Amino acid sequence: MSGGARIPETDPELEKALGDGLAQVDSFLRQRVDYDDPFIAEAGGHLLGAGGKRFRPLLCLMAAQAGKGTNADVIAAASAVELTHLASLYHDDVMDEADLRRGVVSANVAYGNSTAILVGDLLFGTASAVMAELGPEAVRIQAETFMRLCAGQIRDDRPCPPGVDPVEYYLGVLRDKTGVLIATAARYGAMFSGCDAATVETLREYGELLGVAFQLADDLLDIASVSGVSGKTPGTDLREGVETLPILMLRSAADPADAELLELLDRDLRHDDESHARALAGLRAHPALQQAREYTLGVARQAQARLEPLGDTAVARALHAMTMGVVDRAV
Repeated sequence: MSGGARIPETDPELEKALGDGLAQVDSFLRQRVDYDDPFIAEAGGHLLGAGGKRFRPLLCLMAAQAGKGTNADVIAAASAVELTHLASLYHDDVMDEADLRRGVVSANVAYGNSTAILVGDLLFGTASAVMAELGPEAVRIQAETFMRLCAGQIRDDRPCPPGVDPVEYYLGVLRDKTGVLIATAARYGAMFSGCDAATVETLREYGELLGVAFQLADDLLDIASVSGVSGKTPGTDLREGVETLPILMLRSAADPADAELLELLDRDLRHDDESHARALAGLRAHPALQQAREYTLGVARQAQARLEPLGDTAVARALHAMTMGVVDRAV
């Protein structure tokens, strides 16, 4: 399976189409980040060479099977979505002062913050150039996606405003920060394979819900995993003071019995290993974690429900399987 993407179990014909499509995406990506300047080519290909799940291109290719299947435009659009995702990772690692990404030294450590930011910008520009070859509607969608992606990142870096429900604020951030690009992947696959407008919208809605479920599952794994299944050291969000759904649900319960755990969560855990370990153990044992799991499963089921107009087809079954594969990691 090209690029590390996990193709859901499906019929052999669909599986072959997806595998072939991923190989074409991988080749397209390598050509587009092979810049004339050797240093820029090296820095631009740094995270691409490290692999990754290629989740977004795979979804784009799967959505295309709801239409006439993969073609050159679908490959280009799937690649542009992955370039946009890669660009966002360069910026994320600068913001998070990360040391590792996909098992290799992060770009900000390898090349410095300024270069990492500029390479991220270059990849965003490369993605836009690819979409420009696909027409004005594709460019408009790319621009709107990028705007929401940036807005989500900005809001993620800010506290919840007074008078706003913290859970709703958090879910809104996820829709923009993660959901929109996954929605666009599904939308492009449907658009460029000749689907009608209703099917394009069906798959866009499905993709946004899938993206939210994807991020919720990753956030759950950060607390529940003991082996770093999510690719991060367990408890990373907790150590950095990031309040994900289990913590928000814990706080919203306002149970006096949780006072000790809440006091731990209010501490600066960045360099306090003992308090961090106690807080992580407390969250793992708390009912809020199971409550967050159930909520995540509910979002996945909402995503599956959006697929009903596709009927009982091979691609619908594969998308159902992909949805459960996303959340089964954490629930």
